[in-house]
Amino acid sequence: MANTAPIKDFAANPFDDWRSIAVAIFMALVGYTVMVSVPVLSTALVHKVGFTEEQVGRIWGADLGGLSLGAIISAMLVARMNRRYLVFIGVGLSIVANALCMVYTDYDAVLTLRVLAGTGSGIFTAVAVVTLGGTTNPTTAYNLELIGFAFSTALELNYLPQLTMNEIYLFFMILSGLCALLVFWIPARPLSKEQLFEQEKHQKIHENWRVPKIVPWLCLAAVCFTYINIGGYFTYIELAALADGVSQEWSGSVLTWSSFLGIAGCLIAYVCTRYGLFKPLFISLITMAVIVAMLAVGINDINLAFSLFGFMTLWTFVDVYQSAMVAHMDRSGSLVALLPSVQGFGQFIGPNIAASIVGAGLGYPIMFVVSGSMALVALVLYIAVSLYMHRREPENELVEAS
Repeated sequence: MANTAPIKDFAANPFDDWRSIAVAIFMALVGYTVMVSVPVLSTALVHKVGFTEEQVGRIWGADLGGLSLGAIISAMLVARMNRRYLVFIGVGLSIVANALCMVYTDYDAVLTLRVLAGTGSGIFTAVAVVTLGGTTNPTTAYNLELIGFAFSTALELNYLPQLTMNEIYLFFMILSGLCALLVFWIPARPLSKEQLFEQEKHQKIHENWRVPKIVPWLCLAAVCFTYINIGGYFTYIELAALADGVSQEWSGSVLTWSSFLGIAGCLIAYVCTRYGLFKPLFISLITMAVIVAMLAVGINDINLAFSLFGFMTLWTFVDVYQSAMVAHMDRSGSLVALLPSVQGFGQFIGPNIAASIVGAGLGYPIMFVVSGSMALVALVLYIAVSLYMHRREPENELVEAS
């Protein structure tokens, strides 16, 4: 049920409260922990538990597949159920599943439990993303979120390898518990129709965002393909580097320092908003495809650093634009809640495609080419959306979204 109180002052929008934004950012960082730390988590399962390289792709892919499922659950309920209850449910699932991972260590059990843990994370992550999308200017909110990612990713990539697997699971449990403690700063309901109408007057990027629902669905499909690319690349980048003779000390330090490039991606995204959402996104997806596929010729210290630094910059840059585009098209939040779902589904498909390529003996070069090509598929979808939005007849531009 939407808020029904009349709006006297637009500054009263609860989603613009700095505490709501801060808690939503924290919840998103927690929910995406596996996604941003998957290279060191993959290496940890290989070296500390003894799983094969193919199995770790399946395990963390299952976690991110669960993230996708959890976000779908939230998307179906977020417009009509108290969002704080959703967070409690998600946190409970995450804590229980991670606790059981400390008890059951065989492959089949861990695979199942990571699905449950990911589902819990997906439920409260979707609430966090919807909360940021409910702000007056979601581009700024998502920029702040991704700046936070740069620091959290650096910390996780640096410190998680120093922990045992049980300590890593405990770390996940503590973070999830903190989300439940802070949830009361999150608005429980979406905005009313009056507030949504007023919100449109204050947005910074001026486009006619009233589009048929098929258009944001195409954008969500593009997000999925982008994350298939990200999932395959990021899951195996360290293992591929080690296979080509790069030292773990160098690859680990490059992974850690490259995470700070996410800040550069956010700053560039902020500057480029003057060019709209489409053109910067087109250029970034082409560049991302190139810097992933270039590793097909072999990995050494130099091109590993170049690729990872460019990749981490573009990851945050692309995320800002993709998330903001869907948020502008869907102010109710139902489709915005699916962002973690399609991201998680993409990172479920990506590692599994990569694992199949590696398992079939085709090697990492083929895997990098296939991963990079997924960014180009996303590019084609965004070009189609852009052509539709900018070639509509003037009399049709103000038609309400179906």
